[in-house]
Amino acid sequence: MISIDTTAATPTPTTASAPATTWVAGFRSAVLGPYEDIRIQPSRAFRDQTLRQILHMDGGGTTLRVLLSNEYGREPLVIGAARVGSAGADGVVDPAAEAVLRFDGAAEVTIPVGVRIQSDPVEFATEPGTDLALTLYFPKDTGLATYAHTPSQNAYLVAGNAVGRAAFDDAEEVDGRYYVAGVDVLAPEGTAIAVAFGDSWFGGGGTTVGANLRFPNQLNRRLARGWVVNQGLGGNRLLTDEVGLHGLARFERDVLSVPGVTHVLFHFGLNDLGLPGMSGKPPARAADLIEGFIALAAQARAAGLTSIGATMGPYGGTIYPGVDSAQGRVERRRVNEWIRTSDVFDAVVDVAAAVQDPNAPDFIRADLDSGDHLHLNDAGVRAMADAYDLAYVRL
Repeated sequence: MISIDTTAATPTPTTASAPATTWVAGFRSAVLGPYEDIRIQPSRAFRDQTLRQILHMDGGGTTLRVLLSNEYGREPLVIGAARVGSAGADGVVDPAAEAVLRFDGAAEVTIPVGVRIQSDPVEFATEPGTDLALTLYFPKDTGLATYAHTPSQNAYLVAGNAVGRAAFDDAEEVDGRYYVAGVDVLAPEGTAIAVAFGDSWFGGGGTTVGANLRFPNQLNRRLARGWVVNQGLGGNRLLTDEVGLHGLARFERDVLSVPGVTHVLFHFGLNDLGLPGMSGKPPARAADLIEGFIALAAQARAAGLTSIGATMGPYGGTIYPGVDSAQGRVERRRVNEWIRTSDVFDAVVDVAAAVQDPNAPDFIRADLDSGDHLHLNDAGVRAMADAYDLAYVRL
């Protein structure tokens, strides 16, 4: 097993009665700016409102700290109050299982433009699969939020400062995740973390909202130890900034900075091939995508990470105009054949073969299709997760 990067995760002192622990990522959320024309789900602003967001923890520990982001804000972000708790149905929080978040000892914090901050550690035990409720009060106009679009999980929004309320009966349900970059947990030393780094096929596009059937969720259910955190971002490209920083540019922030990271799983390329067609432009060339994958694998290798590549899934006949093209299909086949036969990754998973129609391999198999012919449904994501040989992951 690859050793943990101790610059990112510092072990706590040992005692005779307690095993050594270290900070690792228990949850992650890739974020993007609100001012990009992504044609998917726009961001929004908040003012004198309380937002409760449900974070399905990939891993757990005895203590946690929350990572908040104002990276793409245009004004300082004021958090008037913040709490974490165990979430039940419809975001209801058990008052006996809740804790106040503080920031350098203060209950209120202002996050400067372009900055991420961590909360103070709080003793709050979580386990893999815990639904953590993060409740934030915004007393002032936030401007458009740094966010994750279509996270396959609704949040709950009410007026005023309602941080202390157990139930949000009158809430507006909001399709998005705002200002959240992650949650770290204090876990046993040696806990290994994999990062699912890629596009909506990792992020959860096409899966049932609130069911926690995204790719990392489904792969985690197969793992006996360690876990996978999700840095998938719908619409994200490998080579070009458009929906968030492109993969090569965000590797340091979204992989190398993840505490405890030992493995990285890649799924990129679909948006490089398909999204240009929405503007009448040609798809990325196979040669350029291959060069990008080589560069990604080199970054992983230099950091001592185990890298697992994946072939690009099919998207023939997608409902989105201009995304499916004859040239794009050709380039996808060329890249996939290179991925299958290349040795730049430590291991390769043939995702395309696991979910394609065997009689029409440019198309998703009908029973695995979400309906837009670009994203997998819950069963399709399970088939993708099942295609990963656990010997490759070795967490």
